[in-house]
Amino acid sequence: MDNKIKHLEFIQSTITRMNQNSFQIKGWMITIVSALLALYARSEKKLYIFIAIVPAIVFWFLDAYYLQQERRFRGVYNDVADLSTENSRVNVREFEMPIQKYKGGKYCYFRILFSKTIFPLYGIVIVGLA
Repeated sequence: MDNKIKHLEFIQSTITRMNQNSFQIKGWMITIVSALLALYARSEKKLYIFIAIVPAIVFWFLDAYYLQQERRFRGVYNDVADLSTENSRVNVREFEMPIQKYKGGKYCYFRILFSKTIFPLYGIVIVGLA
């Protein structure tokens, strides 16, 4: 039982790290886009607006990647803690984190890219810049 608890703690710390990375990416995106908009306001060169779209798109894809990883580790956590339903359960050995076994459905990258937690923020920024 102690090993199971330790395993769950390892998984939870990884989930927390993925969540922090996602939060930092959002902060960096806003900072960089704001800086480029400030440059535009100062020089009135429309090039800065179009350049600001690039980091917004890059950070959108990177944020989706971290959310995908977080969801995969949540799947591992649920299987180790026996919280998964029978039809979605993956056999996880002690201290194993087989995230590659969590594919499709809620783990699909493109589904996550347009999820309600990511798409509105990046969509508004990109449309606002365009």
